[in-house]
Amino acid sequence: MRINRHILHNGLRLVHFMDESTQMVALNVLYNVGARDEHPEHTGFAHLFEHLMFGGSINIPDYDTPLQLAGGENNAWTNNDITNYYLTVPRQNAETGFWLESDRMLSLNFSEQSLEVQRGVVMEEFKQRCLNQPYGDVGHLLRPLAYRVHPYSWPTIGKELAHIANATMEEVKDFFFRFYAPNNAILAVTGNISFEEAVALTEKWFAPIPCRDVPFRHLPIEPEQVEERRLTVERSVPLDALFMAYHMCDHYSSDYYAFDILSDILSNGRSCRLNQRLVQEKRLFSSIDAYISGSLDTGLFQISGKPAEGVTLEQAEAAVCEELDRLCQEMVDERELEKVKNKFESSHIFGNINYLNVATNLAWFELLGKAEDLDSEVERYRTITTDRLREVAQKAFRKENASILYYRKA
Repeated sequence: MRINRHILHNGLRLVHFMDESTQMVALNVLYNVGARDEHPEHTGFAHLFEHLMFGGSINIPDYDTPLQLAGGENNAWTNNDITNYYLTVPRQNAETGFWLESDRMLSLNFSEQSLEVQRGVVMEEFKQRCLNQPYGDVGHLLRPLAYRVHPYSWPTIGKELAHIANATMEEVKDFFFRFYAPNNAILAVTGNISFEEAVALTEKWFAPIPCRDVPFRHLPIEPEQVEERRLTVERSVPLDALFMAYHMCDHYSSDYYAFDILSDILSNGRSCRLNQRLVQEKRLFSSIDAYISGSLDTGLFQISGKPAEGVTLEQAEAAVCEELDRLCQEMVDERELEKVKNKFESSHIFGNINYLNVATNLAWFELLGKAEDLDSEVERYRTITTDRLREVAQKAFRKENASILYYRKA
């Protein structure tokens, strides 16, 4: 994959890949700000901004209409580490995308009306997803159980409704001008657009935006967990549920790939271990899943499942621990490991056929180190051995490293 790069004087990084198989162009703007950058008493701001950025910028009162008239589409998402915006537009209207994205990087319109509208949307989303949905508050229970000092202790949507309800215009402006800056952003451009044109349009629309005084990140390091943590809650839900979390490495560690493979061995596809043994054979669970948080700082290896009727949470937990212990004691079969690696390679190749996915991935890998690492991602998984898997499992799946949530049906 031929990846091109250009850095503006204001610090904005442009990464580019040309794909002549499409008549479309994708722009992905990644801002290096997420929920981990929020003040503990003012959470949910990164997610609020995901919405505010569509509420009108300094020179463009309506973001969606011009893009739709140009035949484009857009969306965004936020997590604990980053905020990501993307759009697609026909190649002949590519400049519309640069114009729209640059203006909202320059400044939002910061009207009280826009703040009230988007605040209302975010608060409604909080109620719908976290308060009125079965198991919706799991993130608010499990995260502070696992994290005692790191800001991963709250979910992206925020700790509580009051933090968004009480957000002032002054606080909102301060958050924007601290983080939504060209020197804190990566612009990935893919599709049917030459590097020369991408550079010209980036310089034209983004170069006039001044760089800003982005604060250096001083996040507290989560200390090693030395004893098992447990929490039991009762809620009006249809079934009991089990949630288990083990601390793992950060995204920059080579162990990250081993953890990802372990999660796939346990829970990716019908032939995975947890489904085969605990759902199909022993019928202890009606559903179960294992996954990693994928976060930049030290993350969590999580397992969640709903025990089958008549099975207690204690029995369910014991069965999961037995499977984890097997990973610690026995070597993973080479064929089982190869199957997981092949599946990842296949999804990686097919996932990067789409020009929009390439834009999103280029921005992400540029943040991690350099965009070119996208090409060597498969090889990183290929280097993981069965010895390494057992070693990583033994390090992580210890009783004193576990945070366990029993979610009981009231």
